[in-house]
Amino acid sequence: MIRLLPALLASTVTFATGSAMAQNVPVNFTLDWAAQGPHSWFYLAEERGYFEDEGIDITIDQGEGSAAAVSRVMTGAYDAGFGDINAVIQAAATEPEDAPVMVYLVYNRAPFAIISKADGPVQELPDVEGRVIASPAGSATFRLFPALAEANGFDGQNVEVLNAAQNLIEQMLISGDAEAIAQFGATSYMNFIAMGLDPETDFNWFFYSDNGLDLYSNGVIVSRAMIEEQPEVVAGLVRAINRAVLDVVSEPQAGIDVLMEIEPLNDADLEMQRLQYTIDNQLYTDETGELGIGHLSMDRLASSIETIAEVYELEAAPEVEAIFDPAFLPPAEERMLP
Repeated sequence: MIRLLPALLASTVTFATGSAMAQNVPVNFTLDWAAQGPHSWFYLAEERGYFEDEGIDITIDQGEGSAAAVSRVMTGAYDAGFGDINAVIQAAATEPEDAPVMVYLVYNRAPFAIISKADGPVQELPDVEGRVIASPAGSATFRLFPALAEANGFDGQNVEVLNAAQNLIEQMLISGDAEAIAQFGATSYMNFIAMGLDPETDFNWFFYSDNGLDLYSNGVIVSRAMIEEQPEVVAGLVRAINRAVLDVVSEPQAGIDVLMEIEPLNDADLEMQRLQYTIDNQLYTDETGELGIGHLSMDRLASSIETIAEVYELEAAPEVEAIFDPAFLPPAEERMLP
């Protein structure tokens, strides 16, 4: 089993509980994708000065996939980001010294889905075998496809994969260039609406969480160097983001307003729907009702690690402490969704 270095474990209990000790500490933060409704809390935290309150000078860059966000932090190009916990598990098993650590879970229910046309050849999940699947490069959804196949008894290697730009994935399904797509549910759901289609009746949805993979997904990840060297900054980063998440859940329009300042070409109504869909489906769960947003069940995470290790034939399964560190979380009463 892979274990955290003693210095890393010790660092999680020595940070200050107030604002970040050093002022104006630069933090480079990568999103998982282009700025959309579910990213609005990061921008709101910046706009309302929550990062500044913690002595953090944040730079937020858009991303290329939730798994790619993990790679970006691993290279040292970014100090922190919004990435997929399942990609963190794989990274911790193969490159334990460089793998980031998740410190705040946002998507308690994974949004991963395989989607097909209602009148197409993929009517049941195993029907994807031998078919063409389109997915963005760096997609956490497709990286976990072998685990989905394993859980449902079909050959996940027997598919043809088409990697394409994010804005072309749904079009490839509609045009017939792909017979299924691997995407975040909220992304495709809203993109179908924007295309004038009915996502409920025109498509089949196979959510991983409903088909044998009860996984977590995206959250705030930070580099091990940042945990070791600047634990007070990590705590401040988490506090700032948590404040903004609760703000946006309480007042989604505030999040959309700041998002439109960042990306004025976005469709505000569409992003509002995307944001509310994400809040309702990925944030509000029985578990967050009990533990609060940001935290997770270590037993459930351990089960996820076992699943990932088995499917990817990892030589060593990392321990939960190497994947998620709850020491930086605000108290539970400060993380309860309204």
